[in-house]
Amino acid sequence: MDPALGPPSVMSERREELTPMMAQYHDLCARYDDAIVLFQVGDFYETFCGAAETTARLLELTLTSREDSTGEYPMTGVPVDNAASYIEELLEAGYRVAIADQVEEPGESAGVVERAVTRVVTPGTLTEDELLSSDDNNFVAAIAAGDGSGATDEPGGDPDADIALALLDVSTGDFLTTSATTPDRIADEVSRFTPSEAVVGPDAPADLAPERCMVTPFSPAAFDLEAATEILRSYFGNPESLVASDAEIRACGAILAYAEYVRGGVSGDGEGASTEMTQTDNSDGVEREHLNGTADATETERTRLEYLTRLRRYDSREYLLLDAVAVRSLELFEPRAVHGREEATLVDVLDETESALGGRTLRDWLRRPLLEPDRIDDRLDAVESLTQDPRTRDSIQEALRGVYDLERLIGRISRERANARDLRSLRDTLATVPAIRDAIDGVDCDRLTRIREALDPLEDVRRLIDRAIVTDPPHEITEGEIIADGYDDDLDSLRETARNGKQWIDDLEAEECERTGIESLKVGYNSVHGYYIEVTNPNLEAVPDDYQRRQTLKRSERFVTPELKRREEEIIGAEGRADRREYEIFCTVRREVAEEVTRVQSLADALGTLDALCSLATVAAERDYCRPDVRARDDGDARLEIEGGRHPVVERTQDSFVPNDGRFDSDNRLAIITGPNMSGKSTYMRQVAQIVLLAQVGSFVPACRVALTPFDRLFTRVGASDDIAGGRSTFMVEMDELATILREADGRSLVLLDEVGRGTSTADGLAIARAITEFIHDEVGALTLFATHHHPLTELANELDAAFARHFETTQEDGEVVFDHEIVPGAAQGSYGVEVATAAGVPEPVVERARELASGNADGSGGDQSPDTDSSQPHPLPVSSDGGDDPRDVAAELRALDLGRLTPVEALTELDRLKRLLE
Repeated sequence: MDPALGPPSVMSERREELTPMMAQYHDLCARYDDAIVLFQVGDFYETFCGAAETTARLLELTLTSREDSTGEYPMTGVPVDNAASYIEELLEAGYRVAIADQVEEPGESAGVVERAVTRVVTPGTLTEDELLSSDDNNFVAAIAAGDGSGATDEPGGDPDADIALALLDVSTGDFLTTSATTPDRIADEVSRFTPSEAVVGPDAPADLAPERCMVTPFSPAAFDLEAATEILRSYFGNPESLVASDAEIRACGAILAYAEYVRGGVSGDGEGASTEMTQTDNSDGVEREHLNGTADATETERTRLEYLTRLRRYDSREYLLLDAVAVRSLELFEPRAVHGREEATLVDVLDETESALGGRTLRDWLRRPLLEPDRIDDRLDAVESLTQDPRTRDSIQEALRGVYDLERLIGRISRERANARDLRSLRDTLATVPAIRDAIDGVDCDRLTRIREALDPLEDVRRLIDRAIVTDPPHEITEGEIIADGYDDDLDSLRETARNGKQWIDDLEAEECERTGIESLKVGYNSVHGYYIEVTNPNLEAVPDDYQRRQTLKRSERFVTPELKRREEEIIGAEGRADRREYEIFCTVRREVAEEVTRVQSLADALGTLDALCSLATVAAERDYCRPDVRARDDGDARLEIEGGRHPVVERTQDSFVPNDGRFDSDNRLAIITGPNMSGKSTYMRQVAQIVLLAQVGSFVPACRVALTPFDRLFTRVGASDDIAGGRSTFMVEMDELATILREADGRSLVLLDEVGRGTSTADGLAIARAITEFIHDEVGALTLFATHHHPLTELANELDAAFARHFETTQEDGEVVFDHEIVPGAAQGSYGVEVATAAGVPEPVVERARELASGNADGSGGDQSPDTDSSQPHPLPVSSDGGDDPRDVAAELRALDLGRLTPVEALTELDRLKRLLE
């Protein structure tokens, strides 16, 4: 066990000798032995022993020590008010953090101040705004296996599904589930949503979580079908009506149990108010265990997540499938390399949203492009309407700038973590809704009309907050000044009493100055001594007899009178009662607002959708995008036509961009693309894929015209990478990805292949590339773009019925290569590798030597080639008088081959090449 986790052994050995405070710390560490316990001591969160050494190292803090009757302990602390940044660093280092707060005020107990873990902070269950990205979800995932009994009767369910995924954003309440028949399909869904954390059930594959996802051990009992059914029923009623398989029930039930455990602990605000421990609640019949499954389930706290009101089941087959490789290759959310520039990803280009709600909606659309033309056209209709009506769009976006993050606001309100400012933020957001409704009113678009109808202004909630909460409340909710005058008669009376007393105090100074003749006399207040009359030392002889000495200072004395003491008790008593009454009223108002969680979440959905549509319309209008023509595959025929297509990301980062066309159908579905490096092959392929993806998202696209039938899946094998940790070379990674494509792609897939086979010898690479091309053409039938430097592959355009060759034009001017970045029919005449090296600044001696070797004149070696020689340059063969290749030169090449160094595959490849030269 990590020394930072669990009870310090030195304490365990002498548990009975510990001081009460250190005994508290020991017991909490024992109970939360899977987390670093941050233990509140006054204004600091402290750690001790091994945990102190770990936190000091990770957070680069000074390691101090604490000494008591049982010995000296290492100690490290962080300020309570600034703990969030330190917690974030611990999470990034791979630790869970248990927050042990003081749950009673010092002085309220005769013994040690009571402390309890109010929450366990893990990467996937964050709710703190300062630790979360505002424009994306933060999911925790659960993966569960079924028991082989089949699916439920839910329409769309897969009867053979035996593995399920549940995804929960604890901060927003977004709750999704799906299932599949294979782990690979679930792995694709996990990579689509990139959860921060995952819990994995028994019998479920443990290797489906992405590399940066924390896998948390959790009690196997939480995945029990009966227990999972009961907890789901406690939230949503009959779970069989919501999900499609037993595996989905297990995954959803387990993730709810986990979220309840992590968010469990002390009820209340964490605002310094008096709170009580939430005791174990097993009313739903579900026993809870700690993360490691070793704690007594009957002692585990749980907190019901009241704001979880919706569970959305989706079928992954209803969306364009993008696996982790495709998401990374197409740079949808993260750049593949550090570009040193903004807008280096597709989401950066598209995101013109005005709210966090819109940002998350847009990202969800990018993760799950649509398949049905009707659904796609529904979005496109709204985007087109907003694109053509800039005045309406501007009015909507202006109003959306005042929209706060409703999903996280209502989550905090429901968890009783919201303060008065949060309620005012909700009120201010609701105040924008009428203006947004007015802006949409009369727009001739069914989608926008439906959104307008869903924009519930929640007038009753807004009026409640307006009447109850002051316009600019303080951050703290226990110190008064948050409830508006006139809302509560009892509070108004207490305030009036306090105000009258304070007015008497204000008048007292003038009266006493006049009565005593001491012009420098002051009436003041502090929290220790209360109200006092201060007289400087030179004026002490003028002090009246009814003054009672309260405090002696160096240069003055402080006094009190019987009437002042009476008024002080009256004022402070009224203020204290007013503060308590305000807190009671606030909690009541907050609970009333929380009861409208479903309405608020529905409003958030509508606002997020409208914001995302406006963002797509803004991009389309400002960047000259066109509406794609999305057609159903009634006859099963794939079609993709692009005129003047542009790469949406690259065109934003360059001064100019050369548009290119692309036309593909069932009879022309395999494009073999050649051209030198830097000519634009990879950019072109990604541009085609991104145009397809955008069209299926329901966005306009960067082109003059686009027509397509939707694709079910998009595969990419673009760029070189290795897996050092997994012990896999670049070539092995490439082969793994290719195996997936060849196994899973079909006639409804779009496949991008870039430089397949370059990770091994030229001969082997050419053989593999040819075999893959033939297999995709003959067996898979996917629409494929294959960029290659293996020029012999271009001959397949004449041999395979649905294959055709394209290349990027390149010219030479004054010995320098010039890239036209324009794709044209036919094969490239050369790779211009030496010229590209020159343009890249390779030293001249190296370039000249390379040119000699490429021309075959180095050291008189002629056409001699080893198996590893790059075949990107065509073999130079003299032309005979009839225009054909001279057989004598083929014979010379045969004599030059070093058969002892060739593998059987390389020998066959060379033989095939030479035979085709003769033919």
